[in-house]
Amino acid sequence: MERKTDFYINGAWVAPATPNEMEVINPANEQAFATISLGSQADVDKAVAAAKDAFQTWGWSSKEERLALLNKLKDIYKKRWNEMAEAISNEMGAPMSLSSAAQVGAGYGHIKAFIETLEGFTFERDLKPEVPEEHIVYEPIGVCGLITPWNWPMNQVTLKVIPALAAGCTVVLKPSEIAPMSSLLFAEMIDEAGFPKGVFNLVNGDGPTVGAALSVHPDVDMMSFTGSTRAGTAVAKAAADTVKRVTLELGGKSPNIVLADADLEKAVKRGVIHCFNNTGQSCNAPTRMIVEKSVYDQAVEIAVATAGKASVGNPAEEGRHIGPLVSQMQFDKVQDLIQKGIDEGATLAAGGTGRPEGFNRGYYVRPTIFTDVNNDMTIAREEIFGPVLAMIPVADEEEAIAVANDTPYGLAAYLQTGDQDRAHRIARKLRAGMVHINGAGQAAGSAFGGYKMSGNGREGGVWGLEDYLEVKAVSGW
Repeated sequence: MERKTDFYINGAWVAPATPNEMEVINPANEQAFATISLGSQADVDKAVAAAKDAFQTWGWSSKEERLALLNKLKDIYKKRWNEMAEAISNEMGAPMSLSSAAQVGAGYGHIKAFIETLEGFTFERDLKPEVPEEHIVYEPIGVCGLITPWNWPMNQVTLKVIPALAAGCTVVLKPSEIAPMSSLLFAEMIDEAGFPKGVFNLVNGDGPTVGAALSVHPDVDMMSFTGSTRAGTAVAKAAADTVKRVTLELGGKSPNIVLADADLEKAVKRGVIHCFNNTGQSCNAPTRMIVEKSVYDQAVEIAVATAGKASVGNPAEEGRHIGPLVSQMQFDKVQDLIQKGIDEGATLAAGGTGRPEGFNRGYYVRPTIFTDVNNDMTIAREEIFGPVLAMIPVADEEEAIAVANDTPYGLAAYLQTGDQDRAHRIARKLRAGMVHINGAGQAAGSAFGGYKMSGNGREGGVWGLEDYLEVKAVSGW
């Protein structure tokens, strides 16, 4: 069994202040495959002190210095790609094909995109050409506490660490204790790239201990959190007393509007596959398919047929199959919500409770579709975080928009229509941070984030970089 019980603090691997070991479970077989340590307040204090000290020099480093190190990191990340894919697959159950192409690929894409953003970013400028005496300066905010989730480990680590370092900030990263191995590997890459001591620090631990210690720490200038809305509100409350900046990327219950004028076969099939991707463990998954009644029955047929072709399998094997959920807790939650859908009167059209046929261990679930769902049902309101699709019939475009927006969340929205002018009109009315028309993906360097209880701030591109910068106006320049 792999032992990774040290933390990365001030450029070195150090033992925790107090031994507190935890096993990391492979969700495919429910067996421990690694041991880590859970940190304490003392470990956080040590890491924050290192980051605060390093900021005195890193905060004044040149853009060229930062670009050189980030490019080194990019090359090392690419060199160790296969190691990272295996780590992610083992810790959170992504099939190797998905782990390599999407999970590891997302991290690499973000590193590249932020390097491009940094190259083109101007940290100082005049307010406007005719007012040269008023100078605007963008400066790093300082020490940043970063808390990342288990579902897309490198996607989220790179969306936070890379822009923070690019801005001139120093960081303390707390990855999910459920899926920490990829972040420990990332710390090795940071070390190999030669970043100065204290610029990047990693302390493993749980939210109530390490997460809370970071959030309340008077020497942490900013908290960036990705995870559940419940945990995000706890971070914001804990950070309030020190009035530090807080950015949050939280939950979602993303609508997928399918109108009668869409290419129905492609639209529905694409929507089901996207909902099931990563075993449904994506905050922006299109989990509510809102379909015009005139094509609803046909859409259900296509969706059920697509679900019937979705295979579940061992993540260690190559292929386009679905892997397990990440943990026993997540498995139990998804089972409970599927049962809730049945109890509340939705029609179970595919899947259901229990493991798929052929599995007696591992956190595998059956890809599930509910039809005849109304937007007041629990399965339409709560984020399930599993491969469970709720299909909701609506009369027309107006009702589709109303149902789509009738949610406490506002992360992503999806829209399927054959009329581009109609698509533009509806996209403007959807209360979500991201709208995807007819299966279009998000371009590198675009803004990721949401409205309402899906959080605040934006990750990616210039918006992600600016999240880690203060704006200083200097008069009389």
